[in-house]
Amino acid sequence: MSLIFKSEKTMATQEDKLKDIIGHAKEYGFVFPSSEIYDGLSATYDYGQLGAELKNNIKNYWWKAMVHMNENIVGLDAAIFMHPETWKASGHVDAFNDPLIDNKDSKKRYRADVLIEDHIEKIRAKINKDVAKGLKRFGDDFNEEEFRATNPNVLRRAAEIKSIEDRMRDALEEEKLDDLKKLIEDLGIACPLSGSKNWTDVKQFNLMFSTELGSVSGESAKIYLRPETAQGIFVNYLNVQKSGRMKIPFGIAQIGKAFRNEIVARQFIFRMREFEQMEMQFFVRPGEEMKWYEYWKDYRIKWHKALGFDESAYRFHDHIKMAHYANAAADIEFNFPMGFKELEGIHSRTDFDLKKHEEHSGKKLRYFDPEINESYVPYVVETSIGLDRMFLAVLSQSYKMETLEDGSERSVMSIPPALAPYKVAVMPLTKKDNLPEKARAIIDDLKIDFNCQYDEKDSIGKRYRRQDAIGTPFAVTVDHQTLEDNTVTIRDRDTMKQERVAIADLHGIIHEKVNIRKLLVG
Repeated sequence: MSLIFKSEKTMATQEDKLKDIIGHAKEYGFVFPSSEIYDGLSATYDYGQLGAELKNNIKNYWWKAMVHMNENIVGLDAAIFMHPETWKASGHVDAFNDPLIDNKDSKKRYRADVLIEDHIEKIRAKINKDVAKGLKRFGDDFNEEEFRATNPNVLRRAAEIKSIEDRMRDALEEEKLDDLKKLIEDLGIACPLSGSKNWTDVKQFNLMFSTELGSVSGESAKIYLRPETAQGIFVNYLNVQKSGRMKIPFGIAQIGKAFRNEIVARQFIFRMREFEQMEMQFFVRPGEEMKWYEYWKDYRIKWHKALGFDESAYRFHDHIKMAHYANAAADIEFNFPMGFKELEGIHSRTDFDLKKHEEHSGKKLRYFDPEINESYVPYVVETSIGLDRMFLAVLSQSYKMETLEDGSERSVMSIPPALAPYKVAVMPLTKKDNLPEKARAIIDDLKIDFNCQYDEKDSIGKRYRRQDAIGTPFAVTVDHQTLEDNTVTIRDRDTMKQERVAIADLHGIIHEKVNIRKLLVG
């Protein structure tokens, strides 16, 4: 059966699209609500059998790109629990806060800055709509750059955005929470749920989870679940540099869990209280940080786009308010079902972290640079991506409903083959006549290099649909002809085309499509 056209399932709202993804993820074993038999726990999720595979494949893609493909980057796996002084030095104890505001009618809580940023996005969407109209009207003669620079409506809206961003930046940097509420009121921002504009005052909320180390009451020490993985890298910077004989510039990469007491935790796995980060801290000579900042911005967006998703799903967004440690910061934003949201951050952290740890620990964290015969505290450029958000980005771009030539529909996960949980399903046409034994023998030959699934239940058509729905790139059917000439039918997930091939050629065919090398070097 051939495919006539592809189209995403028509969904009434973005919320419906997210619900479809959530439902599909649960039905096929990607993501489950945590502790579901006890009615679940808010903003916590468990990764199922397919989710665990996909998650590990994303980790592997990141680790190979960051560590194995760069001679001057090495890995680390630091402990979740750290000395509490770590978080005083990093500024998290005093400054790791979110500005929160409640709607009195809906009883819902929101981040004040996110409400304002969503309002800005609505204005920006109007600008893009004007640009689209201009393109439709003038076609190839349309000069978008000139249009954006001269059109009165575009200029008025751009000025409006700048004014809002300036007011928000001032309020956040000076921690003038009353000004933040006033801005929300002046913009007429309503609660997305109730439509009410009845807001409370804005309050700061510290996001760190605290616990106690020690079992005897009165003798235990207060410690924190780490809110980020970066500090584990900073406190080990000198250990890695000396033991690995690393020369600047060099990087330390880490994948690990982090914990934040998010009050506004919602939107599936996009914002959770327990999440996983993939971070790399790149140590550079002072004065060279901006060169490397631009380098890593370019390197990381190429990593994302290598997956083959729609390029319009990505954009850079410069921070309106810098973190206390940064002199430059940008996000790679992704067009999730909820709209454009942060997927990865690239930050120039200066020498803030290492100097603060020097100050609080009393230990020197300097590097002697033999090329310039000078000792200094390195500057740091960071790349930080949320693994769970990356997982959701893959689901969002991969999940489709397709209409076939006979009018029927199939759900398909067009997951990049290198990331797909299963690479190939091997299916005997029937459960008799030694076909299952032949299929098992094929799997035994392939499973060393590829994650395979054996599937003999239901009709062959239903089995194809099941493999499409979980994103398996290839389905191999073993039939009676196989017993005669050692050939099988191999079906491609994306095109649904079927081809008769020799069993001896299967490994090469599968490897050609699912090899991660395609993502790393093209």
